Amino acid sequence: MKHQQRSEPHLSPSSDTEDIVALLAPRLAYFAGVARTEHVTRAAQEMQVPQSTLSRAMVRLEQDLGVDLFARRGRTVSLTSAGRTFLTSVERALAEIERAADAVRADADATSGKVAFGFLHTMGSETVPGLIRAFRADHPRVRFSLVQNYGEAMIERLRSGELDLCLTSPVPDAPDLAARRLDEQKLRLVIPADHRLAARKRVRLAEAADETFVTLEPGYGLRRITDDLCKEAGFRPRIAFEGEEAETLRGLVAAGLGVALLPPPAVPRPGVVELTVTAPRAAREIGVAWLEGHPDTPPVAAFKKFLLSRRGNLLPD
Repeated sequence: MKHQQRSEPHLSPSSDTEDIVALLAPRLAYFAGVARTEHVTRAAQEMQVPQSTLSRAMVRLEQDLGVDLFARRGRTVSLTSAGRTFLTSVERALAEIERAADAVRADADATSGKVAFGFLHTMGSETVPGLIRAFRADHPRVRFSLVQNYGEAMIERLRSGELDLCLTSPVPDAPDLAARRLDEQKLRLVIPADHRLAARKRVRLAEAADETFVTLEPGYGLRRITDDLCKEAGFRPRIAFEGEEAETLRGLVAAGLGVALLPPPAVPRPGVVELTVTAPRAAREIGVAWLEGHPDTPPVAAFKKFLLSRRGNLLPD
């Protein structure tokens, strides 16, 4: 009975880039080793692979490329002109791979790794700096890549792998995400200092039904909360301006261009009065989210544990 010899994949001029990479990549380190030593036996010993394996790999590499990379004299080899050209690029590619490996190992290091952390704009001036300062008291060398954005944009960056964790509101509910409620932040009705309600400390939201509102743009979690609270209070807000940042909205309120439902500011702003909303209950939940089932590096796991330990005590007093 005759045995059929299995045919191996072979490059053709029409091969696409993925085919070329799949066939050539495993042989590049072998090629660089042989080129460096100019001796198959010595290269095999240095790389701790059988000499026969190395020899076959070099023959197959030349066949795939369709050019001679080596001039052979027994077990001694020297690079051809094509081989020298190929080696220059191979060494760059291998060095880049080594740098990438070093980078991912560094980012995963338990003591000095990196956490990609996203959070809402309203938490950037006080909440997040305080959290990181407290965390780094026990993890002083952990690095952070910080991203400020609105909730939906951060969730997309979580899903794409750009973020490890994010603080967001509302707390997301999706099958591919894990999320935990951490705290609650009361919202206030922000009005101009010369407003008819400025002498008050508390207000029912229905009392602002005839006011012009300034709000965040659609897609922001706080915008959804504002719309829902106004609906619960029995009206649809008349919106004059939409923005991307809470402090910009406060500036518009101070200029007399409307009222707004906003979380407390880090620093009181002149020109506005902030009223407690008694009905409906005006608050937003703050939570931390991450990809369900996604493995954590040691620094990410440590920071996640830290955030969860701050449940009920996340926000500054």
